[in-house]
Amino acid sequence: MITQSIKWRLQAWHGFLLLCLVTGLMTGFYTYERRVKMQAVDNELLEAMTPLLPRLEGRGEGQRGRRLPPPREFDDGPPRFEDGRPPRPEDDFVPPEDRRGPPAGHGPQASERELQLLTSANIYYLAWRADGTQTVASANAPAGVPKPVLSGTKPGKAFRTRAGQREIFHLVPNGTIALIGKSITTIEADLRRLALALAGIGAGIVVVGFAGGWWFATRALRPIAAISQAAREIAEGDLARRINASETESELGQLAAVLNSTFTRLDAAFAQQKQFTSDAAHELRTPVAVILTQIQSTLNKERSSAEYRETLEACQRAAQRMRRLIESLLELARFDAGQAQLKQMPFDLAAITRDCAELVQPLAQQRGIKIFSNLETANSQVDPERLSQVVTNLLTNAVNYNRNDGEVRVTTQLNGNSVVLTVADTGPGIPAEHLPKIFDRFYRIDSARTSAQGRTGLGLAICKLIVEAHGGSIAAINLSGGGAEFTVRLPKT
Repeated sequence: MITQSIKWRLQAWHGFLLLCLVTGLMTGFYTYERRVKMQAVDNELLEAMTPLLPRLEGRGEGQRGRRLPPPREFDDGPPRFEDGRPPRPEDDFVPPEDRRGPPAGHGPQASERELQLLTSANIYYLAWRADGTQTVASANAPAGVPKPVLSGTKPGKAFRTRAGQREIFHLVPNGTIALIGKSITTIEADLRRLALALAGIGAGIVVVGFAGGWWFATRALRPIAAISQAAREIAEGDLARRINASETESELGQLAAVLNSTFTRLDAAFAQQKQFTSDAAHELRTPVAVILTQIQSTLNKERSSAEYRETLEACQRAAQRMRRLIESLLELARFDAGQAQLKQMPFDLAAITRDCAELVQPLAQQRGIKIFSNLETANSQVDPERLSQVVTNLLTNAVNYNRNDGEVRVTTQLNGNSVVLTVADTGPGIPAEHLPKIFDRFYRIDSARTSAQGRTGLGLAICKLIVEAHGGSIAAINLSGGGAEFTVRLPKT
């Protein structure tokens, strides 16, 4: 399903974040522009309200306390005071000391010229008494302007936006409501165009960002497709297939490198297993063939008791060889499966080596080989039985691959945090081309000779597994004076 795709999950999350970010930015920009434009209109209305308010609220009184006439829009004749008397010329006289401004508590009144400028600027004004009767309305005021609904009775200013109009109204202490407003249809049209432009820009950014995110996600996840394809081909049998890890610095490149290393080891393990199976079959075939040949020859005609005995002895030798091979194979299988159990305990490696040297001594005497021991106390956490198998195998090889009347030198010592065992002989040594492979399974330098001697080529491989199971290491080198030396290192207790 598409919802299970990592690419689509990443892209959906990226698209959601991008959409939220762009929407927030565009909305914020639009809100800022609208606030700026509306603030400009409000400032213009407030500036116009200051000189106009005394005339609209009916508080523009002269020097003798008489109220000035209202604006001419609703006058039926010449302006008159509240007592019915028309104003005299001296009523308009203002003493010099008061010419710098109006009396305290009264704002400047708008002149007829200022009122004309307001109306020419598309600013209209209206006023209502406390009982709701409209007292003033400019000629350019739109029809049907509703009286503002106030939530309280305290004087003050308030704004409202209504049907393309921006209006400011003022409640004065005597209950009169003065309103001044201006059409904002042009501003609203500009804001709509701005909103459409911002929506188009935002949509373009989202589309481009989504496409860029899709390209980036595809490129970033491309190694996963390569890994899947390589794994599929390996599962189908192409063990030589590898992943192209070109981006080694990225996490996926590092994963590809690790998988390539794993595939290489897997390929080597399969090849080794295949070779192991072939070698095991070959080793088992030889004694089986010997047994069958001996039995068939004996059954062809009557034999003497000595001949029957000789046939049985040959079959016995072949069966013993098969038994040793099977036991070695089972031991290797247990180590490979991690089922080999080690009974580790503190033990002196020198004591184990001394016992093994005494066991091999009769074999060495048959060829006139002398075993020299220099054994220092070397305690380690080992399985004595398993380690005895390692030491015996090394001493036996040192005797078998030595020259007649040669020597075998075995030592144990402490070296830092390690316990070291060395077994050296005076034989011809190991050819350089064979030295790296002597611990491989079924590997024999002289396969014909070792096979005739009943050796399977598994001894050193088993020694290596036992030593590594103890947390140690084993290595072989050729000595400059002739012969080979095997070194076993184990952790010191």
